[in-house]
This record gives sequence, structure tokens and C-alpha cells, in this order.
Amino acid sequence: MKATDQKWVGDTQDYERTAMRVSMVSIVANFVLTVFKLLAGVIAHSGAMISDSIHSASDVFSTVAVIIGVKISGRESDKDHPYGHERMECVAAIVLATILAVTGLGIGYSAVGKIAGGDYTRLAVPGRLALAAAIVSIVVKEGMYQYTKVHAKRIDSGALMADAWHHRSDALSSVGALIGIAGSRLGFPIADPIASVVICLFIGKAAYEIFMDAVNKMVDKACEEEVEKEFMQCAAMQEGVLGVDLLHTRVFGNKIYVDIEIRVDGDKKLRESHAIAERVHDAIEKKFPKVKHIMVHVNPGEVKD
Repeated sequence: MKATDQKWVGDTQDYERTAMRVSMVSIVANFVLTVFKLLAGVIAHSGAMISDSIHSASDVFSTVAVIIGVKISGRESDKDHPYGHERMECVAAIVLATILAVTGLGIGYSAVGKIAGGDYTRLAVPGRLALAAAIVSIVVKEGMYQYTKVHAKRIDSGALMADAWHHRSDALSSVGALIGIAGSRLGFPIADPIASVVICLFIGKAAYEIFMDAVNKMVDKACEEEVEKEFMQCAAMQEGVLGVDLLHTRVFGNKIYVDIEIRVDGDKKLRESHAIAERVHDAIEKKFPKVKHIMVHVNPGEVKD
């Protein structure tokens, strides 16, 4: 086993440990918040806070989806999946986006029904406990967003980053709930269901962004142009490489596959050309840890005098 292979084993273990730790913290925090906000919403008669508690409950289920996706994506390649299981994390992100979208639509439907009812005098005025719950939720969820985002970037996890944005959408929805509850207490009862509609829109936007990010990673989208330029520069710098004729990349989950054609002196022996190709292969793998597989093809060229 090469040194790069040993490094990948360590990276996979760190990836999974980090994702599991962050996910468990997320589940505990969301469960406590869900219960707190639901009780506050019921006791203080706030539809917006009850809607917000449902949003937090969806976070628990979405984080479970993330855990399942990360667990499966970390499996080694096998006969049926020779390219690995990284795309299962994208599947988890799509499930998460679907949960978000359904949650948002449910909240929006209920709120629009109250607004369309017309008789706003019958709408209950939320109590102070609902205000306190909204403030606590904003602080906790924004903290969870920052915590999860830092670790998602460190291990480059799309599903974990999606979960981070789920926290941020919950914090924003709590801001909407806070405004709605405050407006209702100031004499505008319709402000509470309007806040629920705003929450619905935030959730829908987050769901769409998470869904599109996961889809892009599942359809063999190429790397960013700057990254491809760095691949070509790295290959061209290796001894014996006369130039780079072709480069194709594709994002596979949170990993990258590279197909590259290099040009070497056509008069060199097969073993010498192979050694040059190996240098290109090893140099790119070492410099870019996200690269999981590289196929290097050698084209014959002529050395200019």
C-alpha cells in the first residue's frame, strides 16, 4: 500500500468521526429546542412558535438522514460499487431538502389558511414566553450554524454543510417568529400567521439550494475552472512532461476523479514514460487530497531543440 493510500484511510476515519460528533450535538440541541418551543407555543398561544418548533423537529430527522448518508458513503469500494459510495451523501442531502420543503409547505398552508379566514380578532395574542423562546432559538441555532459550518468545511461534507444551513434557516425562521409575535402583542394579531408565511419562504429557499447542490454533485459536474488550471500546472511541472493535451474532471460526492493526457518524448522507452505518468499521478494526489482517482494517459511528442 502506498503512503497516499494510508493517508486516505486516516482521512476517512476523521471524516466519519467528525460528522458523527457534530450530528449528535445537532440532534440533542434540536430535540431540546423542539420540546421547549412547542411548549412555549402552546402555553403562549403562538402559531408562529409552534410552526418554528416543527421546523426544529424536522432538523432532528434531517440530521439522522445525514448520519445514515455519511455512514454509507464512508464504506470501501466493493464489487457492486467499484467507484465507492460517496454519492450516498448526496442522496442524504436530497432527502434532507425534501423534508425541508414538505415542512415549509405545511407551515405555509396553515398560515395562509389563518390569513384568508379574515376574522383576525379571533386570533390569539401570544404571551411573553413565546418571545423568550424565539430569542433563545435564534441564539442557539445561529451558534449551531457556525459550529456545524466550521466542521463541514474542514472535512468538506456536503450533507453536513446542508445541515448547517438547516440550522441557519431555523435561526432566520425564529427571527420571523420573533417579529410576528412582537407585532401581535403590539396589537396586530395577523402578524403571527404572517411570520409563519415568512418562515415557510426561508425554509423553501434553503431546501432548493441544498437540493441543487446535491444534484450537481450527482451528475458528474466538472470542477471549477481554477481548480482544473491548478491540476494542469501541477502535471506540467513534473520532470519529463512536455505538455498537457487534455484534462477532464468530475465531482463524485465530495471527491474528485481526474482523467488527464500528458505529452512526453516519443523516443522514450515504455518504462520511462510510465515512470513520468506515475510522477504526475502521485504529485496530483499528494497536492490535492480531494482527488480519489487519477487516470494518466501518455501521448508521444517531440522535444524541441
